Amino acid sequence: MVLIIGAGLTGLLTAYRLKQAGISFKILEARDRIGGRINTVLGAENTPVEMGATWFNEQHYNLIGLLEELEIGAFEQYMDDSVFYQREANSPAEKIQIPKQSPSYRIYGGTSNLINTLYQKLEQDEVLLNQAVTSIKFKDDKFQVIANQTFEADKVILAIPPKLWAKKIQFLPALPEDLTTIAKQTHTWMEDSIKVALSYDSPFWQEEKIPSTLFSNVGPITEFYDHCNYERSKFALCGFMHSSLKSLTEAERKAIVLNQLKQVFGPKVTSYISYEECIWSKEEFTFEASEELLYPHQNNGNPIFRNAFFDGKLLISSAESAKESPGYMDGAVYAGNITARKIIETL
Repeated sequence: MVLIIGAGLTGLLTAYRLKQAGISFKILEARDRIGGRINTVLGAENTPVEMGATWFNEQHYNLIGLLEELEIGAFEQYMDDSVFYQREANSPAEKIQIPKQSPSYRIYGGTSNLINTLYQKLEQDEVLLNQAVTSIKFKDDKFQVIANQTFEADKVILAIPPKLWAKKIQFLPALPEDLTTIAKQTHTWMEDSIKVALSYDSPFWQEEKIPSTLFSNVGPITEFYDHCNYERSKFALCGFMHSSLKSLTEAERKAIVLNQLKQVFGPKVTSYISYEECIWSKEEFTFEASEELLYPHQNNGNPIFRNAFFDGKLLISSAESAKESPGYMDGAVYAGNITARKIIETL
């Protein structure tokens, strides 16, 4: 039996590969949902908006290969030839031309379409929710894993960010000190982000022939993009809010966001039909405080994560551990494929 800790993209893909090979497994997921940092939320009128992972590019061939394998389409992120740009506080946003950008892409049906497609390849009893792992003990060539229930396993895969397992899970015997130290100093992708999205009955920005893209050096919104679906039948704007605003209430954040957007896009921006936000630093199964400031992607892809522990039976696998594209969805796919291959080769 293989136990996979975490039902994000890496964990679900690893499980899918093991399923294809006929290897028994279970996934233990701390949340009450699958997907981890991938979370497509349906707002008013079922408008899909991304509160987590959203974009990828042509270099992300691991992810592209998986989408093709699962027959999931992708489409190019709409970008205007001109954008709104706010240089400094108290200065109005100006409309500027931008050079042709390398295209980014989104997944048809929302990023969670990938998660749900993988999940549907598994049996329901192979993915257990609300199972936050607190202890992993290795003795007599077997693992005992303590969550809301107790599980036994021959192999364990840590498919969650390194900082989480280093700080939230007790290991007996203890993991090597150098591994634990690096894990605690590994930046978790998305952990400081605030995503925000507003959905609309119609794309007023398109009707008024104004840019849908906003870049601001001061915020509260720092990046904002057209977020309509592929069919352009659902309409939204989505982007990032400055992480310093996490200390405010939702009502306070919404008020200053709408004030900024009204100044940029005009009064129609306030006629939204739903407002969604996600403060990832308040997600206990994503965020864990650091003792020191970590720079983005710090220690992502560190070679130490490629080692196996406890006689080769404990493997580390997440976007942050990946040798390729560490910290991105592409890295999560790379890690899932590599980890599954290691397990299949040994069994």
